[in-house]
This record gives sequence, C-alpha cells and structure tokens, in this order.
Amino acid sequence: MNNKLLITGAIAAAITLAAVSVPQAEAGGKGKMEKCYGVAKAGQNDCAAGPGTSCAGTSTKDAQTDAWMYVAKGTCEKIVGGSLKAKKS
Repeated sequence: MNNKLLITGAIAAAITLAAVSVPQAEAGGKGKMEKCYGVAKAGQNDCAAGPGTSCAGTSTKDAQTDAWMYVAKGTCEKIVGGSLKAKKS
C-alpha cells in the first residue's frame, strides 16, 4: 500500500511540475531562464519553430535550429548545438 501511495505521489508531482514550468519561466522567471535554440527534440520545443508552424510542440526534427526551449540562464551555450540565436534550418 505504501509503495502505491509513493508512486502515485511521485507521478502527481511530476505532472504538476511539468504543467507549471513554462508559465513560470514566462512570468516570474525571466532573468533565471533563457531561450535556447537547437536543443529541443522534435515536438518538444517551447515555441518558434520556423515558417509554417504555430508555436509550442511544432518542431519537426530533433535539434531544429529555429526552435527554442527555456533552459536555466547560462547553460544554453554549454549544451551541444545550443545557441542563443536562431539559425536557418
């Protein structure tokens, strides 16, 4: 019974953190987060994925250079392929 409760709690916490992370970055976390281009997996970008796409979750390939996701400030350029500016795909 305790294992079920522990697992359920962990899943609930993960879902809550995932749902809150992007809005926090946009609202109160500016200065702590930065846009990092070229590091998102296909369909996992936070926004901007080039012409013909709308926004979040629209990148069509891994490491798409015109799609970005929020990362902790100061870490983008430490990630392989990470860039603070969009590049042509």
